Amino acid sequence: MNINSACILEDRGILFIDGVDAKDFLQNIITNDINKVNDHNSCFASLLNPQGKFLFEFLVIQHKKGYFIDCEKNQINELFKQLSLYKLRSSVQILNLSNEFVVAALSYEKFKSMEGSKDQLGFTLKYREDPILLDPRNKKLGARLVINLEKLYLSLKKLDLKSTKQEEYYNLSFELGIAQQNTDKLKNKIFGIECNFDELNAIDFKKGCYIGQENTSRIKLKNKLTKRLLPIKVIEGDISAGQSIFIEKTEIGKVLIDKNYPFAVIKHTSEKFNFDLIFKINNATIRIIKPKWLNLNWQNPKKSKQGCFYLIISKKSKH
Repeated sequence: MNINSACILEDRGILFIDGVDAKDFLQNIITNDINKVNDHNSCFASLLNPQGKFLFEFLVIQHKKGYFIDCEKNQINELFKQLSLYKLRSSVQILNLSNEFVVAALSYEKFKSMEGSKDQLGFTLKYREDPILLDPRNKKLGARLVINLEKLYLSLKKLDLKSTKQEEYYNLSFELGIAQQNTDKLKNKIFGIECNFDELNAIDFKKGCYIGQENTSRIKLKNKLTKRLLPIKVIEGDISAGQSIFIEKTEIGKVLIDKNYPFAVIKHTSEKFNFDLIFKINNATIRIIKPKWLNLNWQNPKKSKQGCFYLIISKKSKH
């Protein structure tokens, strides 16, 4: 992103959680350690189902005596309902502030130029009482400002920033291999740890119990992580969510997100995987992308008789 640009992320929603039990409430359900979150640090986290599969992902930012939850807006109502179910008799208030607060993405270079900033993932500073945080997932995603909509444009002017469309930011995110749009397509279909949440600093394996913790820890400790969520570059044609991906007769994955910024869950295979290859999927050609930040000991699928690799979409999935 340009150092003088601010991408207004209109597709992000904001919940605010406060109350006497707010900290303990979040600590008992999210994948990260809420004790990491304070005026100077924010975190990335997820909410899983009891089996450890993905439900929601979000950023957690301290605001006054409570916490902002920065989540995809198209999932904000479902997240609100899910959190309300877990609240029970806790002294916790959950407010949907999506119509009042907005998220703006700033460049990494702009954040570094700000007084009091630190080159530290999740580091959070206040600008006129509003939090600006270096993204806790990857610093190349830059920083984000959470601010009341009425104050947004005056603050951008004072920061010498010009608003631009959110596509600039999401293009960057996809190039980095970090899924942020249409993540509802992952719901109950993939384990949280398979979403690379360990590498994206969303899981704390020392914090103790949370919903889905047992399977998440088992996969990690017993080295059972055999699938990964990876971006797909569509070179030509179209792909569809839910289609199984095969090499010869062996299924190696499935397309989960197909719109705009596609992702698939890909299995580890028995031989070294070559990410430079181009694959055929029905009427489409694609490439599976390995994010530079993701450390994989991949093994490669078998070669075809022609010396090429092919991915074939099955018209009927067994699942």
